[in-house]
Amino acid sequence: MRMRNLLLILLVVLLAALPLWLQRGAEFGGADGLAEEAIGELRPGYEPWFKTLWEPPSGEVESLLFALQAALGAGFIGYYLGYGKGKRDASNAGRGTAPDEKSLDAFRRT
Repeated sequence: MRMRNLLLILLVVLLAALPLWLQRGAEFGGADGLAEEAIGELRPGYEPWFKTLWEPPSGEVESLLFALQAALGAGFIGYYLGYGKGKRDASNAGRGTAPDEKSLDAFRRT
């Protein structure tokens, strides 16, 4: 089990690092920048009809908030899945030790 986990971790690291190594010097951007660029090409005079209520003071703060949001979401999903698995395991363990009705009737007769 431990070896399998180590292989999975190695595979994840490899999948994250391989594109960066293969595309050295490439510019990695987000979908927001691409969408803004496409809108600028399609309709050069476009004025957004809505402005954001608050804009982060810098790109680093924006990235930090995005990473924090992703971490909270991943934590919530992990907690939910772990809670469900623990609940199911506890339920299955309870079934194996709890006496059934026939056993209880046989016990009451004695």
